Amino acid sequence: MLLRRITQHVKDQNWFAVLIDFVIVVFGVFIGIQVANWNDARADQRLGLDYERRLIADLKQDLEMHEISTVYYQAVLESIVDADQLLNTPSPDPKSLILSAYRASEIRNATANRATWDQIVSSGHIGLLPEYTLEAGLDDYYKYDRDVWLVFERIFDSEYRKLVRSIIPLPVQLEIRGGCSDVVSGINVIVGFVETCEIDIDDETLSAVAEALKSSPSLKEELRFQYSGVSSGLDNSRGNKTLVQNILDTLEPGTGQ
Repeated sequence: MLLRRITQHVKDQNWFAVLIDFVIVVFGVFIGIQVANWNDARADQRLGLDYERRLIADLKQDLEMHEISTVYYQAVLESIVDADQLLNTPSPDPKSLILSAYRASEIRNATANRATWDQIVSSGHIGLLPEYTLEAGLDDYYKYDRDVWLVFERIFDSEYRKLVRSIIPLPVQLEIRGGCSDVVSGINVIVGFVETCEIDIDDETLSAVAEALKSSPSLKEELRFQYSGVSSGLDNSRGNKTLVQNILDTLEPGTGQ
């Protein structure tokens, strides 16, 4: 319709009308571009806020995970100290020594939920996040998550863990795992240790296993090194717990109340 009108004005040599039509076209194109840009900006803003909501949900799960890991690794460190004392006791209680030595080898993975963050980074959408999200330390938290995994691998592959689980016979380990080890949630996540140990092992077997542990030439050395690795795991859990709480306080004030 507009094109036919412009064509007619040209034929009639009505240059003023042609100018008016041209201005209308240019203005229409300009408005169209502005509306498209506005819609794109609104879409980016909505996506950025959606990312933020998902990050908050991930971080809340991570905070709970780091709280559990802090308590968990504190208990492992206590078992390491107990095992060290019992190994240096002339006639320790066999059951206490075995349980402490085994629990000193326990581990728990405490790495971050990275799905949302990795999607943001891989999509090049970091710029869509509100500026305060990065200022809160979000980038640092995910950047150093690799260090947390390395510490976990160090504890998982520790010589002490390998040694103590090589010395303790499999039937005894199975009994420990059944009545004196981790508490696992409905989604198969370790949430702590059982409060009361229940194992059904005869005294003769307990004494033999305890003696094998005490007789190991390198168990004490590896136990001391195990303390170092678990201490790092505990430090990571504590540090991440504080960092995540600070980030959540920035993204969603009141979450720490």
